[in-house]
Amino acid sequence: MRLFRSSEILGIAEDALDFALEASEDAHPDEYMGLLRGEDARKLGLDRDGTVITDVLVIPGTESNPVSATVKTNMIPNDMRAAGSIHSHPNGVLRPSNADLQTFHKGKVHIIIGAPYGPTDWQAFDQEGNPRDVDVIDVDLPEDEFFDFTQADIDEELRDDL
Repeated sequence: MRLFRSSEILGIAEDALDFALEASEDAHPDEYMGLLRGEDARKLGLDRDGTVITDVLVIPGTESNPVSATVKTNMIPNDMRAAGSIHSHPNGVLRPSNADLQTFHKGKVHIIIGAPYGPTDWQAFDQEGNPRDVDVIDVDLPEDEFFDFTQADIDEELRDDL
């Protein structure tokens, strides 16, 4: 039994990248900002050790304008599956700014998406701001159930209360 999963980032799920590209385009001309969360590759049916970025978390209270996006740090979840950050540059520049580099200390990968937000209009970076390769991986993502109960469960609970 393995106690720790590999923290190597293998790639980003195609659906997660598509979501971020669309969100960036929707936010234009303002910046878009989100946090990345990953899942163990083996849980996704891959025969490899490592992590696949599966989710882009939108943080409540994020403020953005054409040159920056600010996340309220008290709204960031304390999540063991945190992988890094993702944000857009409406000017299309796929390089981290000095302000970006100040935020790259948490997480293994940081993605910048540039206008016009097409499938190749993005670049991943490591914590120091060096470009790194991140594959786009076509995996079926598990359906997360926001509520872990059904209408039948509610009906049964109501009957029990009578």
